[in-house]
Order: sequence, then C-alpha cells, then structure tokens
Amino acid sequence: MNNIINWNHSLLAASILMLGQSSVAQETAPAFFGGPDDVSYAEKLWDSLEENQLVGRDAINVFPFAGNQPHGAIQQVLDKEIVVDGKASRVIVKRNHGGANISVKSIYSDPVSNLKAVTVMVKREAGYDSDNLDWFWAKYTAAGNLDNNPKGTLLAGRIGKNASAGCIACHRAIGGEDLETLTEK
Repeated sequence: MNNIINWNHSLLAASILMLGQSSVAQETAPAFFGGPDDVSYAEKLWDSLEENQLVGRDAINVFPFAGNQPHGAIQQVLDKEIVVDGKASRVIVKRNHGGANISVKSIYSDPVSNLKAVTVMVKREAGYDSDNLDWFWAKYTAAGNLDNNPKGTLLAGRIGKNASAGCIACHRAIGGEDLETLTEK
C-alpha cells in the first residue's frame, strides 16, 4: 500500500513540475512585437517620418483612394527611402481615414481631421526577420502614439508573425511575394 501511495505522490509531483515548467516556458517565449527594442525603434521611426513630412500637420498630401479594412475607408500611401536610427530604409506609410460623410475629395482637402491611424512598414537590415522579408511593422494613432492590441501590447515589430491575424498574417495572405499589397499577387 505504501508503494502505491508513494507512486501516486511521485506522479502528482511530476505532474505539478511539468505544469510549472510549461507555464515558465510559455511566459519566457520570445515576443515578436511590442518589446522595448521594438518600441524604441518605432519612436525613432516616427521622428524620421515627421522629419521627412510623411506624417503630421506638415505631411506631404497625396491623392487618396477608397480603401478597405482593416486600414480605413479612405487611404493615402507614400513609399520613400528615409534614414531611421542612422540607416537608410525603405518605408511605406499608409494614412488611414474614416468617419461619417468622408470622400476622397474631402480627405484630399483636409487630410488631418478624419485621420484615424497611421500604419507603417519599414525594410530593416538583412536578418531582422528573414521569414517575412525583413519588414518592421508599426501602427500609430492619429496623434503619433503607438497603438496597442486588445491585450495592451504596443503594435511595433513583427506584428502577426506565426499568427493567423495581424499585419504579417494579412499581408502574407493578400500582399503578394513582397508583402506590400501595393502590387498584385
């Protein structure tokens, strides 16, 4: 009888140990976005976008077009080479507009009032995320602050890597081989 009790205690202890290790492994799994390095880079990126007049009140005004979800009913897209954190990088900026009674004409006349978000793709150095062509992704509020997902994680970095939703997942599905969605698949 003592052998059975000892065996049951051993089994219980092993189960608790395995659950604890599993929990620790999940807690220490690498975050693909929203970490301190991602946030720091995203802040430098926003500063560079402002300096290059790609965002903000003095932003270059480009002709808008009818858009789609998740970006906005009307969008403006700019594609340019800029310097971020001392390195030349290709950047694609999507200014996402929404609201009642907006039109392409009204957004062109006033590109600030109905701005809902700014989403950005930046080509990083080789090896940053080679599985996804080394793109860095960020979503900012109209005021230029990093937006966050429902869990509170800031949206900067490899958003949607190895997931069924998020920037990478969506752009992989519809963006063609370059993930840009500016070219057809």
